[in-house]
Amino acid sequence: MAITEDYHVHVYFDTTSKPTAEQVIDELSSKFPLAVGHFHDHPVGPHPMGSCQLTVAMENLGNVIDWLAKNRRGLTIFTHANTGDIIKDHTDHTIWLGTMPKLNLDILRQFIESDTG
Repeated sequence: MAITEDYHVHVYFDTTSKPTAEQVIDELSSKFPLAVGHFHDHPVGPHPMGSCQLTVAMENLGNVIDWLAKNRRGLTIFTHANTGDIIKDHTDHTIWLGTMPKLNLDILRQFIESDTG
C-alpha cells in the first residue's frame, strides 16, 4: 500500500461564490497550518470549476475536515490523499463535502502517458 505524504484540499467556487471561498480559506488558514495555493478562476487539471488547492499535513487533516464540514458555507470541498498514484488519489482516496461534480480524469491519464512515454 502506498504511503500518503499529505492531502490536497480543493475548495471549489464560481464567480459568485469566490468571495465566500476566499473568506473560508482565510479563516481556515488562520486556524491551522497549511499551504494555500493559487485561486484559479477556471478549470485547471481534473477540476471542473474554479478552485484553490490547500496542502494539509496528515496530522492536521482530521481537524481541517471537521472545521470545513461545519464552516464550508455551501461550498464544495474535494480532498484527496497524495500517494503518488494520481488516478487512485483522485478516485479512491477521496473525501467530498457538498456536491460531487465529475472530475476530468482524462487529463490525469494523459499526464501519466506523457510522463512514461
